[in-house]
Amino acid sequence: MAHPSDMDHDSLRQHQPPGAPATTVVVIGIDGSTTSWDAFWWACGEARRTSGRAIAVYVTPVGGSGLAAASARCSPFAIDCAAFDQVASAAADELRNQVYGYAADRDVDLKFVHLRGDTAKEILRVAEADHADLIVVGKSTKARHHLAGSLGRRLIRRRHAPVVVVVP
Repeated sequence: MAHPSDMDHDSLRQHQPPGAPATTVVVIGIDGSTTSWDAFWWACGEARRTSGRAIAVYVTPVGGSGLAAASARCSPFAIDCAAFDQVASAAADELRNQVYGYAADRDVDLKFVHLRGDTAKEILRVAEADHADLIVVGKSTKARHHLAGSLGRRLIRRRHAPVVVVVP
C-alpha cells in the first residue's frame, strides 16, 4: 500500500463515495516553529470537526538543487548547496514523521507535502490545486516581518481560500 505522502493532490478528493458531500480541505503551513505547531494543531482539530482532511505543507527556500548546479561550474560553494539540500530533506523527513504521528494518534486524515520555493506561493499553489476551503498558518515572531510582511499577510493578499493566522 502506498504511503499517504505518495498520493498526488488530486487523489485526495477522489476517495469520496459518489454523491457524498465534499469534504473540507485545510492546507496548513508548517515549518517546525512553535507558532506553526499551534497552527497545525488548530487546523487538524478543524479538519477533524468538519470530517475533512488536512494537507501539511513544508516549504524549503530555493537555494538548494538549482543553485548547486549553477554554482558547481564556478565555485566550491556547490558543496554547501548540496549540504543545504541534505539538511532540508532531513528536516522534512523529521517533520513528516512528527505530523503523521500526530495525525495517526488523533485520527486525522492528513497528507504531508515538502516543496521548494517561495513559501507563500507554494502554499497558495497547493491550496488552489486541492480546492482548499481554508489555509492556516502560525503568526510570525520575526521582527523583520513587521517591515517586510509576514507569511500570513502575503497569503491574505493573494488568497484562494480564507486564511486563518493562529496566534499563540
